[in-house]
Amino acid sequence: MKWWKSLALLSLAAAPLYGAAGEASAEPGVNTITLTKGSKQMDKDGTAITAVQPLTIKNDVSYAAFSTLAQLYGYKTSYDAKAKESIAKTPSGEIRFRMNTKDIWVDGTKWTGEAASYSEKGSLMIPIRTWAKISGSSISFSGKQILLRWTEQQAPTAGFQVQPAVIYAGDPVTYVDQYASPSGAPLLNEEWTGRQDVFVEPGTYTVTRRAQDADGNWSEPFTVTVQVLAVNQPPVADFTTDKPVYRQGEKIAYTDLSSDDNNAIDPAKTKWTGKQDAFFSPGDHTVTLSVTDAQGLTSTVSKTISVTDEILYTENEFGLLFAQPGEKIRVDGDQVLNIPTRSYDFDSEPSKMIRSNSPEIWNEEGIVFDDQFDGKVRLLFHNKNNMSGNVPGNVRMYLAVTNEGYQTARFGVGATGTGGPDPSEIRTGKLSTIRYLTAVNANGPQTYTDIKAGETKLVLNEISQNAIKPGMVYSAYADVTADRTLRFRVVVVRDGREPIAALDQLSLLPADGTHTRGSFNNTTRDIHIDGMLGEGGKAERVVLGDNKLDPYLDGYDNSDGSLQLNRGNFGVLYKMTVTLAPRTVIYLNPRGGLYAGAFIVNGQIVPVTNNEQLKNSSEAAVLHRSGDSPETVELKYMIASGSNLPITMVFQPMPPLKS
Repeated sequence: MKWWKSLALLSLAAAPLYGAAGEASAEPGVNTITLTKGSKQMDKDGTAITAVQPLTIKNDVSYAAFSTLAQLYGYKTSYDAKAKESIAKTPSGEIRFRMNTKDIWVDGTKWTGEAASYSEKGSLMIPIRTWAKISGSSISFSGKQILLRWTEQQAPTAGFQVQPAVIYAGDPVTYVDQYASPSGAPLLNEEWTGRQDVFVEPGTYTVTRRAQDADGNWSEPFTVTVQVLAVNQPPVADFTTDKPVYRQGEKIAYTDLSSDDNNAIDPAKTKWTGKQDAFFSPGDHTVTLSVTDAQGLTSTVSKTISVTDEILYTENEFGLLFAQPGEKIRVDGDQVLNIPTRSYDFDSEPSKMIRSNSPEIWNEEGIVFDDQFDGKVRLLFHNKNNMSGNVPGNVRMYLAVTNEGYQTARFGVGATGTGGPDPSEIRTGKLSTIRYLTAVNANGPQTYTDIKAGETKLVLNEISQNAIKPGMVYSAYADVTADRTLRFRVVVVRDGREPIAALDQLSLLPADGTHTRGSFNNTTRDIHIDGMLGEGGKAERVVLGDNKLDPYLDGYDNSDGSLQLNRGNFGVLYKMTVTLAPRTVIYLNPRGGLYAGAFIVNGQIVPVTNNEQLKNSSEAAVLHRSGDSPETVELKYMIASGSNLPITMVFQPMPPLKS
């Protein structure tokens, strides 16, 4: 029902709804106007207003200027010269007054007012009681003052959404109603412009809605712009090469010419099959490219690359010349051993390390490391969960530090890197090494935790984030600091068990006798190699992890007091600066079997390898290649957990380029 109809029963002498005239209401949504007889001054909600004409008494009827009252109520005013009517209008309706008549038109319905309107110095004067009635206001009198009071009508909002978010021509759409009314009035009516349940043609469309609530109030128009796309077509896979026919070992340049109607090919789902930078056998070779767009439609194309009997480069020569850092190349493992070994000296920096690698296989809950440290410490974890039984075999590993002193200690965490949980031992070792060296390279800030005297706290939360299922391997490195001596305990408990509460109930697990558990000093090595490598066309190699040129660190296991040998020097950070002759390639060759890890070369992370691991001594990973002038190269690396040793770093002059 509209507001002026609901007010039809109001008396022209409506009783005041609150205190004496002149008292402004502080009630939310309630407005007041105070008028004074014979004065242009008004007060609206505590703000002084000057009317165009004073409040006037004529024939015992109180009059006020139509334009001032209407505008104070939030109406827009205008004049219809043809009908000779003054108009007050809102989105919900309109009121029309005529001069010298009691007749009023409210949204087209004729009303009769208290007295006739008249003109005063060009302003239409209307009876205040009549205005109170049609505007739904209460009116009260006190001396020379008249008080009007009304509740302001709040318009609804006509919000909506068009779904789905991406619309194609011919697809049905839905309209999600987001109508809202401040008063809680339900939706009574609505008007739409441009609404379609199906947009047949692609393009840009405008949809507008107005909503009317049950109180008769209309909202402002709410507009949504709808972008309709053409019906998605599959992508078109295509590529070309720079030549139709190649010699063996000749570099092939591929150009991806794939296209999509919406330019939405997903790079992550682009797949090449049979693609090689060069082929090393004659005949026809099929290369296939498959592309997928954002909507999952695919396209595949295959082309034949012809290779002649002529040899430009062997597979080994091609790899030495063109393979990018981190890529795998083929080498002759036996010939690598014939390359002269370059001896080297090294200095050790006074750094500490904890290696928690024994027992490598967890068969039960317990404490797997227990010792006391202060200063800078590097941590190494590498273990496999082998628990089973009637209860779930999932476990979590924690690092608990205890302050057994009398002053608060500060514990800091710097570079970290984790790998797993994963069933592959070598993959977890590779990932943890890449992530740790990436953090070392970034040299970010440390985070700190205070450990109060007598307090035990779990730290290094990274290692406890994921439960380790049976059969899964977990590997991690971390750089930590302590400004006072702290007791470090590595705890393994079943998932869901509170580790600190369990500490007093857990026993120290014995080492397995094969792997290493212990504390070591001097675990950062600076390797010094004099002279220029690759000079005079001479290849040389540096052997790491052999316990001869690169002797293993000795330390101790404080858990049982035994001396320990850091077999493999896992967890040792190596630094090496070398000078390369022009056109010299550095590559890593495994000598003990599977190897995967990472190097920092001139500030860049180089995985070994980009996509997989080195399987045997007939494979190598390119680390760096010098240009046409001598070059200084800085390397940092760690021997990755889970890999086999020893490894050889080869510095080999590149073969000559051929046309």
